[in-house]
Amino acid sequence: MKSRYIAVDWGSTNLRAWLFEHERCQASRQSEAGVTRLNGKRPQAILDEVTQGWRDGATPVVMAGMVGSNVGWKSVPYLPLPTRLSAIGERLTPVDHNVWIVPGLCVSREDHHSVMRGEETQLLGAHALAPSPVYVMPGTHCKWVQVDNERICDFHTVITGELHALLLRHSLIGAGLPEQQPSQAAFDAGLARGLATPALLAQLFEIRAAHILGSLAPEEVSEFLSGLLIGAEVATMRERFGHQPIALVGGESLTRRYQQALAAAGQQASVISGDTAFQAGIRSIVNAMAN
Repeated sequence: MKSRYIAVDWGSTNLRAWLFEHERCQASRQSEAGVTRLNGKRPQAILDEVTQGWRDGATPVVMAGMVGSNVGWKSVPYLPLPTRLSAIGERLTPVDHNVWIVPGLCVSREDHHSVMRGEETQLLGAHALAPSPVYVMPGTHCKWVQVDNERICDFHTVITGELHALLLRHSLIGAGLPEQQPSQAAFDAGLARGLATPALLAQLFEIRAAHILGSLAPEEVSEFLSGLLIGAEVATMRERFGHQPIALVGGESLTRRYQQALAAAGQQASVISGDTAFQAGIRSIVNAMAN
């Protein structure tokens, strides 16, 4: 087992790094220099800045996320499913001295195509912390992942978060709205509608009509839309995954909303912090490297 290592979650718009020593996090840093915001700097230079004072020649750096994409440091191949969980740590790509990138995962079948980068490391850690047959990983692109013992069998991506942002910013649903405000009641109302009627196309314009006609407060449109989309996602994906136990992996705010949606659909779900899962995933990779 390596006594000292650095874990890096490097996405499109930000970067987070943690220094571990003897299994304990000694320090953490973050930067807005995601792979789409390098401002002409080389990735090596960004990593050097973020990890200044942490590294020596023997300290491994294991990175995951969009840093391994075709817009990142190096395009790292996807592992096709099904695959063993342990294969994630066995297929690292070296990009510098003692610097490694974790592969993403992909599904490529005639009836289904999907990819992920970054979530595979959270998945590896989440499974080590709390084994489950299904993991739901909320975010801009929510992942629903099927795991069978030590194999990742399949996953599906739902663009709920991105669709919410697009509809609010670039459609008539969000046109002319005032600053949006938190509203549990509006979220609850949207959630109930989405769970009951997950076929959304006929419902989306009703949101605009509802606030124009006065039955939905204009400042609560975002919350109602969030509930509607998450409810429709949960109703649709539960049909695919059945009533198997579910573990949610992600940030507190989003996992709370998904946990509420699943509970309303009659499905209890445990919650694992996304950061905790990511760090556990990197730890298992580093420990395997040392063996």
